[in-house]
Amino acid sequence: QVQLKESGGGSVQAGGSLKLSCLGSHSPHCMAWVRQVPGQEREAVATIRKDGTMTYASDSIKGRFSISRDDDRHMLYLQIDSLKPEDSAMYYCAAKWFGRCAVDYDLDAYTYWGQGTQVTVSS
Repeated sequence: QVQLKESGGGSVQAGGSLKLSCLGSHSPHCMAWVRQVPGQEREAVATIRKDGTMTYASDSIKGRFSISRDDDRHMLYLQIDSLKPEDSAMYYCAAKWFGRCAVDYDLDAYTYWGQGTQVTVSS
């Protein structure tokens, strides 16, 4: 069983930055940041494998988001710069021990999820 807990969300103005953190009880092979706006589908914004291989949802996100992990501390991070109102969402940390690790892979394959941290960006 892997427990995940996110922190670092908040309310910021457009153009600002936030660093989200996720503390885990373990560091599985694949970890991801997933966001969801009420009434919309979940979206994987970034994934990172234990070997450091990363994927991002789009070039736009890749230019503003940076995923990283510290397995010694069981931590996952998401640095978000140049925040836009459309980035407003609940951000979840997700993890799994096995399987393909990429933003376009089935989100239901993630075994472990945190409770989420809210990011709100005002214009």
